[in-house]
Amino acid sequence: MNIPSLKDVVGPDEWKLRCDLAACYRLVALYGWSDLIFTHISARLPGPEHHFLINPYGLMFDEITASSLVLVDSEGNKVRESEFLVNRAGFVIHSAVHAVRRDVQCVLHTHTRAGVGVSAQARGVLPISQQSTFVLASLAYHDYEGVALRDEEKPRLQSDLGNATYLMLRNHGLLTVGATIADAFLAMYAFESTCQIQVAAHSGGELIAIPSEIIAGVAESMKVQTEGIGGAFLWPALMRKLDRIGSSYKT
Repeated sequence: MNIPSLKDVVGPDEWKLRCDLAACYRLVALYGWSDLIFTHISARLPGPEHHFLINPYGLMFDEITASSLVLVDSEGNKVRESEFLVNRAGFVIHSAVHAVRRDVQCVLHTHTRAGVGVSAQARGVLPISQQSTFVLASLAYHDYEGVALRDEEKPRLQSDLGNATYLMLRNHGLLTVGATIADAFLAMYAFESTCQIQVAAHSGGELIAIPSEIIAGVAESMKVQTEGIGGAFLWPALMRKLDRIGSSYKT
């Protein structure tokens, strides 16, 4: 593909956001969380407008570059010319979140087998692993209403998410939000790990539950683990990992 570079077209802040979001797509592909072309990650640009970047529909996640990302407004209209389409379901879910969560820059949504598997279990996430304690400290659920193509689902999705970081879309998959792209990615790493562990644990014997008082104090534990800066503590290492593979996501 020959996609013209936007590096000298957009401002430095937007370019940095584009590079980080393209990197996030590559990482999701690298960790095996993508679903061909059918899930999505978005990042909101600073400012009063509800403009956000989302994937060019039709590209695999390991093909996405900073310049290929599509900038849309709150109605799904392209703010900047692009040859690519936008996934309608992606727009409905992401625009719903960005409209009400001003604290959120990034929304990350996946359809992994473990995530969908746990989303179909009646009890949802169980307190059976250290990873699950991070998720349970800020977890919400949204019932399945079919493929997310209808605007009328937005108010229910917004209400169900509330102020949570983790949203389990019943019979559908996982969603995380973050004040930065790095925060949303780190949250999804914990969410996906939680689900993989739960699916594996169900293949064995009786499960041991973690006491609720431990879960109540987990937010402070996470701050200690990341030196108080969340995903930013891990992000440089992830960028080095990507750059060892190739840096085409920055184009």
